[in-house]
Amino acid sequence: MLAAVSDLEASTLRKVEHHLIPFVAVLFFAAFINRANVGVAAAQMNRDLGFSAYVYGLGAGIFFIGYSLFEVPSNLILHKIGGTGVGYRDS
Repeated sequence: MLAAVSDLEASTLRKVEHHLIPFVAVLFFAAFINRANVGVAAAQMNRDLGFSAYVYGLGAGIFFIGYSLFEVPSNLILHKIGGTGVGYRDS
């Protein structure tokens, strides 16, 4: 019985290594590029709109607080009502 568990565990880890890890690596790279783009956009936006670094940081912080507060409840509602057709309108 112990050998069967070991084989199952090895098979599972192999599948994770071959499928999940590359996908997560791509997501990590996309998040890195996004952060770099936000930094470049912030520099130009601050200059164009006359924002100080403090005002930009305050706005980003308010966005983060709102995102953090509503992320879990929105996912719970989405799980309860289902994701099919959410956010789509019939034309």
